[in-house]
Amino acid sequence: MAKILVVDDEEYIRLTLGCFMEEKGHEVIRAADFDQAIGEITQAEFDLVIADVFLGLGGKTGTDLLRECRAKGKNYPVVLITGYSDVSTARDAVRLGAFDYLAKPIEKETLLQTLDKALKSRQAAKERDKLNSGFETILRSVEEVILTVNNEFVVTGINEGAKPLCGFGPGAKGRDVRSLVTGCSRRCLTPLEETLKTGQSVRAFRFECHHNSSQPTRIINVSCYPIIHPSGESSGAVMILRDEPSLIPLQSGQEGRQSMHHLIGGSEKMQKLYSVIESLADVDSSVLVVGESGTGKEMIAEALHYLGKRAKKPLVKVNCSALSESLLESELFGHVKGAFTGAATERIGRFQKADGGTIFLDEIGDLSPKVQSSLLRVLQQREFERVGDSNPIRVDVRVVAATNKDLNQMVQLGKFREDLMYRLRVVEIFAPPLRERLEDIPLLVEHFLAVFNKKMQKRIASISLDVEQKFQEYGWPGNIRELEHALEHAFVLCNSNVITMDHLPVHLKKAMPAPPQASRARHSIETAEILQALEKTSWNKKRAAELLGIDRKTLYRNMARCGITNPGPENIQ
Repeated sequence: MAKILVVDDEEYIRLTLGCFMEEKGHEVIRAADFDQAIGEITQAEFDLVIADVFLGLGGKTGTDLLRECRAKGKNYPVVLITGYSDVSTARDAVRLGAFDYLAKPIEKETLLQTLDKALKSRQAAKERDKLNSGFETILRSVEEVILTVNNEFVVTGINEGAKPLCGFGPGAKGRDVRSLVTGCSRRCLTPLEETLKTGQSVRAFRFECHHNSSQPTRIINVSCYPIIHPSGESSGAVMILRDEPSLIPLQSGQEGRQSMHHLIGGSEKMQKLYSVIESLADVDSSVLVVGESGTGKEMIAEALHYLGKRAKKPLVKVNCSALSESLLESELFGHVKGAFTGAATERIGRFQKADGGTIFLDEIGDLSPKVQSSLLRVLQQREFERVGDSNPIRVDVRVVAATNKDLNQMVQLGKFREDLMYRLRVVEIFAPPLRERLEDIPLLVEHFLAVFNKKMQKRIASISLDVEQKFQEYGWPGNIRELEHALEHAFVLCNSNVITMDHLPVHLKKAMPAPPQASRARHSIETAEILQALEKTSWNKKRAAELLGIDRKTLYRNMARCGITNPGPENIQ
């Protein structure tokens, strides 16, 4: 049963329409004019209002009533009754938000059909409001900033978490987000612009935020997702900002930062690397990143781009070892139609796509002499020619190159141009191998545990002390990439909450033989080692034994030998 308000200055219409609806079991309230109707909607809630366009001698109309309902926050459907001469007025009212209109004389069947549609719409609106209310409750309960915009960057929704982090809150709705983000580098807008432009998600874009100068630098993680309409078209984007305080140093000094962009590590070598990246981020000089395979040279290039003034422009990546000489030249500089067999259309090269931004040339040591010559011209003159074309194209591109080869030795052997090497190596950055920063392994392990737990829907909490020791002793020829793959391998095999030796790849176990189990059984575990495992597991004996790589009985014997007792009865497990 619905509660319906009928408003008409003619009594017989009020009575007739009311009777039709009361026969269907609905409650009907009748009002003779605008003022009486306003009194009713002020005192009670209705599911539907049916009102004549003309509401008596006071000059008020059904459209005025519609506006007043909306002004009072009453969002129930309003159906207007109109004579033939007022049909255009009723149509205008529908454009203003009226649900529908009924032309006189009103037929009972038409009234009941319209009534049914309006009440279904009302019920759907109630359910939608309930869902939105629940969604808003969720938004209020999370610490992340969640912001939605349409395709014109206008804010359509925002939660309260934006106030402490960004300086604006729910009052930002209806405004261009680009006008709200001020007093900072605005780097949070880069992934948002990318998502709106391409319709693709941008995940885990991390940057340093200096929004509030009175507070220390924050590490912000940004993810953006397109809002897809049921028709399949993108109608905007969702941006999620998360403050990552765990990656921010609590104090300055020797500890320093523990991350920069996607780079992770708090060692002295990483601190020096972060400082170099910061000093180079906003300059245009070419940079050569050297280091072994798997040390994160590509991530260094990303940090140089996204932490600098070119962040809003493209970062274009090219693997120079993956393509033949002819294909690579076409990839880098583009070609015109008919330039070679198979060139059926024109192609824009990577340098042109990177105009205004950065081009990352990975494995630069694998370039052929011909491509080296063409690249040298780009670096010297900032222009190039497409394959099959003699017209020069000028570009504004910063070049970041990377290699795991010794370019000096290649120059001596005549395999690499010396002048090109010096052009590329205006500034050289060294990516330290993992074996030279072993103190960063716990941070990297923590990071990969979080990544793979999310990816594989597991809850692995840590690695055992044996595994920690092996990770510290191993030489890591594959560096961080090898560590990542070793942990991914372990995740596949591990069905408990601790990664042990049994879960590691075979080559790791062979490279670092595990200590004899018998020696452990003969009380070879030190007191500090036992206490560390117990404290790490909140004195859970079963989990502590797993961390130590022994059974629970052996743990009890070692605790008794070392005189270790529980701190309180509540911790006995």
